[in-house]
Amino acid sequence: MDFPPHLASMPMHAITEIHGEPGLLERFRLEIQQFDDAARARLTEALDLAADLHRDDRRVREPYLNHLLRVAIRLMHHYQVRDVDVIVAGLLHDAVEDHPAELADGGGDPRAGALAALAARFGPRVATLVAAVTNAVYDPQRDRNTQYREHLAVSLDREPWARVIKVSDFTDNGVGVIHTIGPKVVSSARKYRPLVPLFRDLIGRPDTPLSPAVKRHIFGQLDLAEERFSAILDQPVHPN
Repeated sequence: MDFPPHLASMPMHAITEIHGEPGLLERFRLEIQQFDDAARARLTEALDLAADLHRDDRRVREPYLNHLLRVAIRLMHHYQVRDVDVIVAGLLHDAVEDHPAELADGGGDPRAGALAALAARFGPRVATLVAAVTNAVYDPQRDRNTQYREHLAVSLDREPWARVIKVSDFTDNGVGVIHTIGPKVVSSARKYRPLVPLFRDLIGRPDTPLSPAVKRHIFGQLDLAEERFSAILDQPVHPN
């Protein structure tokens, strides 16, 4: 498949719409050229595992792998992350939550087993980062979105690099909400809108390991997400 020479500078959702998963895979390959051979091998191994685990998963109109690719590409391109553990964890950030039994070696708690398998394969730091961005098991008696926000506030407070992974995930879901269709548009906006002030605080903290320029970029993306949530949720009421 032929791709345009400007693929490396195209917005990721534009690549998704025009070139689909093959285009995102090619963009990922372009991004990892900046790393040495050993790092590229680790990143490719993580991508292969993510592709296998999520092979049958879909996000409304697209393969789930597209989301994971965009999260990882955003980390490298827009956030200038060169820490391979962080990018590997970005690719695998939903693996334990969505496919613990496939990762675990059988017996016991599947999530604990899945995290142990990631630690054995990619190192304990990757497993720690994935654990920090993995949703807790919900209490069915309480509102899921409230529990989601509470969990993030606690887990991201103590893991600065996990904040970076999660804000890339949030950007894909929040700023990218306009690329969603059906009832998920409103439900996603309701879920993610209350997270905007949380991420403003977390990204603005001195221990968040990003440059001032990258932080300004993320703040701009949070502004854009809030504009889009408002357009979806704050519809004016017209008198009859």
